[in-house]
Amino acid sequence: MTLRPTLAAARQAPLAPAAIWATRQWLDDMTPRLAGYVPDLERRRALLVRIHQEARLAGLAPELVLSVIQVESAFRADAVSPAGAIGLMQVMPFWVRELGLPVDDLTDPGRNLRYGCTILAHYLAVENGDLTRALARYHGSLGETRYPERVMHALATRWTPSDQAFPRRLTVDR
Repeated sequence: MTLRPTLAAARQAPLAPAAIWATRQWLDDMTPRLAGYVPDLERRRALLVRIHQEARLAGLAPELVLSVIQVESAFRADAVSPAGAIGLMQVMPFWVRELGLPVDDLTDPGRNLRYGCTILAHYLAVENGDLTRALARYHGSLGETRYPERVMHALATRWTPSDQAFPRRLTVDR
């Protein structure tokens, strides 16, 4: 089974009014939190909309994706790590051969988010919802906890709305 039909079906499904309202509330809540990283309001809102869309398509909490991006690239789409990881979610170029097309540009925020969210959702599924292990796999440091702790700290202190409890385990919605 390929991912393409699933993504196409998700795009076709109409949103319920409650989901539209919840998304607007989320955007209103997250927009000022992102201001220190993305000063331009229009760019900030566009990025948040895309993060929300890609996270939901992959079955991830958008706040988790924000946390990963904060730790990985500090929201710099042009970031390149010493190991060669690229973009917002610091995706390794070998994933293009695994998941995409040779022309895919990992510095494009939308494309990078699609790859990063897909990869993270895959690792969450592999680890049966164990967020610590999934994040360590995503980072390439399975067995170590420093990276997952940094992401979870960002999630708890910056991206989790104050009226929500901090999640201990996150499962992929399928």
